[in-house]
Amino acid sequence: MFTRRFKLFDLLGFPIFIDLSWFVIVLLITWPLATNLFPFFYEGIPTSTYWWMGLAGAIGLFISILAHELGHALVARRFDMPMRGITLFIFGGVAEMTKEPPSPKAEFLVAIAGPIVSVVIAIVCFLAGTYGKAVLAVPVAGVLWYLGAINGVLIGFNMIPAFPLDGGRVLRSILWQVKGSLRWATRITSTIGSGFGLFLILLGVISFIGGNFVGGMWQFLIGMLLRGAAQMSYQQVLIRHALEGEPVERFMHRNVVTVPPTTTVHQLVEDYIYQFHHKMFPVTDEGLLLGCVTTRDVQLVPRDEWDQRTVGEIVKPCVEENTILRGIDAMQALSTMSRNGASRLMVVENSHLEGILSLKDLLKFISLKVELEEGNGEIRKNPLARQDEV
Repeated sequence: MFTRRFKLFDLLGFPIFIDLSWFVIVLLITWPLATNLFPFFYEGIPTSTYWWMGLAGAIGLFISILAHELGHALVARRFDMPMRGITLFIFGGVAEMTKEPPSPKAEFLVAIAGPIVSVVIAIVCFLAGTYGKAVLAVPVAGVLWYLGAINGVLIGFNMIPAFPLDGGRVLRSILWQVKGSLRWATRITSTIGSGFGLFLILLGVISFIGGNFVGGMWQFLIGMLLRGAAQMSYQQVLIRHALEGEPVERFMHRNVVTVPPTTTVHQLVEDYIYQFHHKMFPVTDEGLLLGCVTTRDVQLVPRDEWDQRTVGEIVKPCVEENTILRGIDAMQALSTMSRNGASRLMVVENSHLEGILSLKDLLKFISLKVELEEGNGEIRKNPLARQDEV
């Protein structure tokens, strides 16, 4: 989702990130504010002041968005929903929750918390910008008025009942409460979200053809984002439903190809990597897991030293990114794979290798379970039909 992001700071215990695309939208917001909106409403101000007002408006908008996402994050924390962080990017901001809400009540409160924060910001800024001109400088009042107005517009858009917008999440919580099924509620609201995304895409095309190139482009891109997010959200619910409660040991292979530490690097390449086509191999000695060796470790060894160097010399200790405990939930294992870009995990218990878990086996199980449920009329679409990895 994000091209490249970097961490700014921690706020109230949450990591705050900025994606590089954020700088693009700051420029795109500052430009029209400084050259059109503020000069139209506030005449006679120096040009440089208009640019400072435009920049302040852009930064103020993203501070508002950050406050909105913090509203979600703080309520999510109250319901023990892990939060990976908050990221500001070209389309606004996102609070990255790593699991679904535990109940309709939690979903409703988490979803509505952000808009409530935005409503407070909109009212305060709009009133300050409208009635505070007697005590505030005109540029300051102008920026506050803009922030009040733009937050009001964003609240209206965000409360459209189309998932994954906040309005769609509120609707999902209501449907979930009525029907008692998160999956059914997600399917309904995701369908609405996908349809709304398609509407924005078509509207963007029409606007572009009609000469509104910038507006049409934004409508098209936002529509694409919403449509993709809506479809992916339903797929994630199906995947979670298939794997949650399933222990890792159900899917792991116990007959694991391991490498002794005395193996030379040349033997590792010829007898293991070229034969089994894996990028990572466990290194064991009499059943004790010493660590793992990867193709990247091999690349660091000069080729003329392959016959002299042994695997024991280049083996790396096991880390959370490539190991998992046997009793862990399979959904947690899939999340670990997805987060670290791993296709295999070593299943470990008391420093001994119990087996290997592969992404391919998890995906096969999900596909089969979804297919069986589809035959029972519970779902209509295989969530893995158009994706190769999670």
